[in-house]
Amino acid sequence: MDLHDALAFATARRNAILTTLRRDGRPQQSMIFYRLEEGVATISLTADRAKTKNLTRDPRATLFIPGDHVFSWVCLDGTVALSPVATDPHDAVVEELVAYYRAANGEHEDWDSFRAAMVAEGRLVAHFTATSATGLLGD
Repeated sequence: MDLHDALAFATARRNAILTTLRRDGRPQQSMIFYRLEEGVATISLTADRAKTKNLTRDPRATLFIPGDHVFSWVCLDGTVALSPVATDPHDAVVEELVAYYRAANGEHEDWDSFRAAMVAEGRLVAHFTATSATGLLGD
């Protein structure tokens, strides 16, 4: 599948299955939300989850993006770069998480609370860059 077509399909969606690799090589999968801009998917993660630990050790990952029916899907293979963990309500990581939230949901009712939660939850940002794609874009 053409990577450009796959990215166009993925840009119009928000949820995916992120597949990372466990230490023993077996896949570990998680449902995630993402935002795709200019070919890079931004994902909000927490530092204590298996997927984050897996990506810290091995940045290879796959995003499976379902379409509206069983014969419509895209699978993106690529690598992930992880930001530092948020440590202050006004650090660069939290600022990116604010932008991520705004792009998907609009304004938050309490930005101070949101910012504090990003630090308390140990949030960080993953940037997934696709290198190849497979899939079906059937009707």
